[in-house]
Amino acid sequence: MPRSTIPKTGRAHDQIMAELDAGMADDADFRGGRTFSLVYWAGDHHHKLVAAAHDRYVAHNALNPMAFPGLKQMENQVVAMSASLLNAPAQAAGTMSSGGTESILLAVKTWRDRARKRRPWVRRPNLVGPATIHPAFAKAGHLFDVALHLVPTDTDGIFDPDRLAARVDRNTVMAVCSAPQYVHGVVDPIPQVADRMVARGVPLHVDACFGGFIQPWLERLGVEMPVWDFRVPGVMSISADLHKFGYTAKGASVLLYRDVSTLRHQFFVSTDWAGGLYASPGLAGTRPGGPIAAAWASLQGMGQDGYLDRARVALDAVNRLRAGIRQIPELRLLGRPHSVIATWAAAEDGQGRRAVDIYAVADLLHAKGWSVDRQQRPPSMHNTVTAANAPVIDAYLDDLRASVAAVRADPSLSRSGEAAVYGTMARVPLRGLVKRNVLDMMEKMYGPQGEMPDLSGDGGGIAPWQQRLLDATEPLLDATRRLRTRLGTRIGRGVR
Repeated sequence: MPRSTIPKTGRAHDQIMAELDAGMADDADFRGGRTFSLVYWAGDHHHKLVAAAHDRYVAHNALNPMAFPGLKQMENQVVAMSASLLNAPAQAAGTMSSGGTESILLAVKTWRDRARKRRPWVRRPNLVGPATIHPAFAKAGHLFDVALHLVPTDTDGIFDPDRLAARVDRNTVMAVCSAPQYVHGVVDPIPQVADRMVARGVPLHVDACFGGFIQPWLERLGVEMPVWDFRVPGVMSISADLHKFGYTAKGASVLLYRDVSTLRHQFFVSTDWAGGLYASPGLAGTRPGGPIAAAWASLQGMGQDGYLDRARVALDAVNRLRAGIRQIPELRLLGRPHSVIATWAAAEDGQGRRAVDIYAVADLLHAKGWSVDRQQRPPSMHNTVTAANAPVIDAYLDDLRASVAAVRADPSLSRSGEAAVYGTMARVPLRGLVKRNVLDMMEKMYGPQGEMPDLSGDGGGIAPWQQRLLDATEPLLDATRRLRTRLGTRIGRGVR
C-alpha cells in the first residue's frame, strides 16, 4: 500500500466530511446501546452542547493561563465542582488532565517527589496496592522508577487490608485503592486501608477514574458501598474522569489533592531555557482548550438532577442485567454490587471444571453486534452499564442465553476466533512471551503499513502466531508435567 501524502491542493470540505462519516461505518453502535464501556453516551441533545462548547475553544491553548484567563477560570470551576462532589475540604486543590492515565501518572510522580523532599533517603520508591489497580500505575512505575508491591485478591476482587499494610516499608511513597476497581466493580475497603496508612505515615490515593462521577449519585440512590472519598481522613488524593460518567468529550479528567502544598510537587518549572521561563501543571505543554470548555459545559448543562436521573436509569439496568445472568446456570457473577459494573464468568463444578468457554460465548455475542470486553484470571466478561444500555438489556440477555447454549452444544467453538486467541494466551505460563507477541501485533498496527493483525487462523482454526507461541512454551509445559509425575500430586499442585 503506497504511503499517504498531503494532497497538493486542498479538498472540498463536503468531500472531507463525507469521508469522515464513511470512516464510522464499522464502528461500535454506542448510540444504540450495544457497547459496554468505551463510550459514555448521554444522548444527542447533551452531545450537541458538549460538541459546541468544545468547538468554541478548539483553537485555545491552556499552556499559558494568562493569555486565556477565561479558559483558566473554567478549569478552576471544574476542579471546584469536582472537589465539592467528592467532599473535599476547602483547602483542596487540583488540575485537569487529558484522562485517567495522565491523572494516575501525575499522582505517582507527585507523591514520589514529595516523599523524596521529606525523606531524602528514599532511593528505591515503591507504592502498595491490590493487584486489581489499573495498569496505568504500572506505566507510571515504569516511567518514574517506582516499584509496585501488590497483594493478590480473590476471584471477586477482595483483598486483606492487613496484608497490604504489611507490604509498606521505608521506601513506600504511596498506597493505592480503587473506587471502584474496573475488573469486578468493587469499591476497595478504603477506610480500613486508610487507617493503616495513617498509622504508617503513607498517603493513600484513590483511583476513582471510573467511579468519580457515578459513585456519589449511586450512594444517594441507596447503593451500599464503603466510604471512599475525602470523607475518609487518610485519603490524600483522588483521580476522577469527567469523560466517563461526567458525559463530556474525551480528554478530560481531574486530579485532586487534600491541600495545595501537595499539588506543588506536581508542577514542572524550568528557569534556564533561552526561550524564557517555562512552567506546566501536568505532563503536557500545550493543553487543548476544547476538553476544558466541554467539561465545564457538561457539568453546567447536566446539573445534579440530570446526573442523578441517569444514574438511576443505569442502576435499574445493571440490576436487571445481573438478575438475568443469575438465571443462566452456566454463568456466575463476580465482584460486589457497588457500582454499575456486571462481571460474569463460567460456573464451575466441584472439580473446577467450567461449564462453558467464556471467550467462545464472547465471540458469538460479538457476531450478534455487541461490543465485548474480555478479561482474564478468571476468564470473564465485563459490562459497564450506562443509561444508554437500558433499552437493550433484554435483547442482550436473549443473545447471551442463546450464545451460552450454542457453546454448550458445540465445544469446538473454543478453537476458533478470538476465543482461541484468549485461550492460547491463558495457556502460556511465560507472560514475557505473551508480551512479545502483543508487541508484534502493535508493530503491525502502528508500523508503516498500518496493518490490522489477523487474530484467527485460516478457516477458523488456530493462527500461525498462536501455534508458534504454543511451540515455544511446550518444552516448559512438558517439563512441568514430568516434574508433577516425579514429585507427586501434592507438589504438583504447588507448581501448577
